[in-house]
Amino acid sequence: MDQIQAMRVFGRVVETGSFTRAAESLDMPKGSATKLLQQLETRLKVKLLNRTTRRVTVTPDGAAYYERASRLLNDLDEMEAAMTLAQGKPGGRLRVDVGSSIASQIIIPALPDFYRRYPDIQLDLGVGDRPVDLISDNVDCVIRGGELTEQSLVARRIANMGLVSVATPAYLAANGTPRHPLELEDGHTVINFFSPRTGRLFPNVFEKGEERIEVAGRHKLSVNEGNAYLAAALAGLGIAQVACFQAMPHIARGELVEVLPEWKHPLIPLHVVYPPNRHLSARVRAFVEWAAEVFAKAAEREQPRKEALVA
Repeated sequence: MDQIQAMRVFGRVVETGSFTRAAESLDMPKGSATKLLQQLETRLKVKLLNRTTRRVTVTPDGAAYYERASRLLNDLDEMEAAMTLAQGKPGGRLRVDVGSSIASQIIIPALPDFYRRYPDIQLDLGVGDRPVDLISDNVDCVIRGGELTEQSLVARRIANMGLVSVATPAYLAANGTPRHPLELEDGHTVINFFSPRTGRLFPNVFEKGEERIEVAGRHKLSVNEGNAYLAAALAGLGIAQVACFQAMPHIARGELVEVLPEWKHPLIPLHVVYPPNRHLSARVRAFVEWAAEVFAKAAEREQPRKEALVA
């Protein structure tokens, strides 16, 4: 029996609550994962898991073993990471989840540079605006915007994202140009964005000096994905608060027009987030440092509009 691999299988079963998901995350057949766990229990002479047709739960002995095994595996990962980082050659599989607009416009165009630096890393890039569970989905790190709510995760802020209110020239010609945010409540149509996780609509927020206004607006369309939100704005379906890095090229080409320029939206922090037991991985560390550089360069490209994306 490969005792280390058996311990990893056990840990993943505890974290995912499923042999199937544990096996998938470790790239092995479910039967192999089950056999390793059985061999581990035989070696230890204790029952680590309670299994039914519906679910898998950890026993008291299993909980105690998981705590100590996790520390040991983390120490092994730390030792391996220190060696690979010292050699400057991190490698292996890295699972990263990124919002759709950030992936398509910032991360993916810069990946040739990443692979020049780290040719031995295999990157599995999950793309979407729906939050993932880093532990149960076995994701190494995510890039997400907004304030952090999960205190058990580790995060590094890599940028602040600005928003700009825009509409198409055709929309403004037909509906007029608003002079104050409250005009969006009557006489104008907004495109709203709702949370992929909760379905809650995000208000349009405007600030000028000490004044802050939140506007729900009258909308016919709301979406929960960044690229679709931009597409709706470009289709002339209303006024939208679009990420500056998305909007600026279209403003430069005259496809979108900034409205209410004297009213600003609060900057949205962007973080790389990862589970605490992944913070010493050479692969994760390499990606985090690289991503910070990418966003810093993106901020420079947005000059002279410094609020567009500030590292």
